[in-house]
Amino acid sequence: AQPAKEHRSYTTPWDTTEGLEAAAALAELYGLVRLFVNFFQPSFKLANKTRDGAKVKKRYHPPATPHQRLLADPRTGEAVRQRLEALHTTLDPIRLLQSIRTAQQRLVEIANRPVASDAAPRAVPTLEQFLSGLRTAWQEGEVRPTAQPKQKVKRLRPGTDPFAAVTVQLHDWFAAEPWQTSRELLDRLQAEQPGDYPDGQLRT
Repeated sequence: AQPAKEHRSYTTPWDTTEGLEAAAALAELYGLVRLFVNFFQPSFKLANKTRDGAKVKKRYHPPATPHQRLLADPRTGEAVRQRLEALHTTLDPIRLLQSIRTAQQRLVEIANRPVASDAAPRAVPTLEQFLSGLRTAWQEGEVRPTAQPKQKVKRLRPGTDPFAAVTVQLHDWFAAEPWQTSRELLDRLQAEQPGDYPDGQLRT
């Protein structure tokens, strides 16, 4: 018998998740982390370095967030500056951290769920079943009588693109505000065309 899966309050590098629910939870986490890192997490950037024999001396710019560096860049347009400042005023770093912790806990809960292989372990044949299977295994083209039949992978026919009619519109939205997530784009589309684009099309 396999040991019960340990329930943890943290994730590890070898945890695996699959399915639309896990993908949506991971996308939500990435969206929150993106905002926190770009607006509230300063970092050092290398300004220059000089070498004196084997000794290398490095000089760094003062720590700043990506948001601050973008505003300080003279190449940043005024429209982009206004959008960034408007978004910045709506953000709270404490709430963002709380939301990040909640999203991480959600992923932990998904990873802790038992998978099908844990719930129903494969039955091991008895010695009598193994020996009796030796007489007929060759007829099925399988050397090992204990081998399980391989399931055929279903190949779905490529369907029509449900967003074909609004591809240009979505492209324009993303080009104007590239920080938007797929969830935000779908919400905006649903608000303009209620009932045409259900939540099930988020992954598409």
